Amino acid sequence: MDKYDRCKKIFGNDFEQLQKTKVIILGVGGVGAHALDCLYRSGITNITIVDYDIYEVSNQNRQIGSENALNQLKVSHLKTIYPNIIAINAKIDLQWLDENNLDEYDIILDAIDDIKPKVQIIKRYYKKLISTTGSAKRIDPTQIEYINIWKTFNDPFAKKIREELKKIGFKKNFKVIFSQELPKCKELGSFVAVTGSFGLAMCSKAIEKVLD
Repeated sequence: MDKYDRCKKIFGNDFEQLQKTKVIILGVGGVGAHALDCLYRSGITNITIVDYDIYEVSNQNRQIGSENALNQLKVSHLKTIYPNIIAINAKIDLQWLDENNLDEYDIILDAIDDIKPKVQIIKRYYKKLISTTGSAKRIDPTQIEYINIWKTFNDPFAKKIREELKKIGFKKNFKVIFSQELPKCKELGSFVAVTGSFGLAMCSKAIEKVLD
């Protein structure tokens, strides 16, 4: 049986379009790697991933691939799990964005947590972008929404994004993956039920964007 048989049943004639889609995922930690897994299992395998980090013990509570790859580069190890992808080991900063044009991709998934580059990604690619706000410090995945960035609340990370977007004059009605749940701790706690759900939501919205 075709491994995509059940995907074809639910997507019908649109499945062929999904397989032609070219995606880049910026950041493949607790959120981005779950988005990668979801897309790959759904028939989208023309995927480029970009990250510069290695797996640490503290990643093992939530990050795909971290169990058997301590101190290994995330992108290199994920390439062994998802062999069709293109893996780029690079830090996504303003210089990298200036040196790399992402227009060739049909969909861009932004799962990074550095404010300055995140804001530039939104400014340049908002029409083809799925982006996340804060997923850490939360325990309830049922409070995740896909809403206008200007309507986000209870999230200090989203607030910083809004403030920086205002500074550069960005006023578009851009939607983000967001949780209205109040943070449960001050430290950088994380729970895979939420971080993983953020990634799955990114995958779902990316597929919706392709099919639209």
